[in-house]
Amino acid sequence: MSVKIRLTRIGRHKDPFYRIVAADSRFARDGRYIEQIGTFDPAIGEDKADINEELALKWLNKGATPSDSVRAMFNRKGILDKFAKSKKEAK
Repeated sequence: MSVKIRLTRIGRHKDPFYRIVAADSRFARDGRYIEQIGTFDPAIGEDKADINEELALKWLNKGATPSDSVRAMFNRKGILDKFAKSKKEAK
């Protein structure tokens, strides 16, 4: 099972709102997901995305692959730096 960390759209027409979720890559974009990691409102911006760092790091450590947009959000929040640091410490 290949797990991806990606966005699912839950907003209405012309008013997008997204959940950041860990989902099996075979499931539909707005379909079933394993766990919700956070939320993202593009009207506010990527800097204001609400992300649970513990859950994000948990899924990254399990081997989940973030999508390009989620990777950019994680990079801005410093989650990828913490993930890289934890991998170095594990060696």
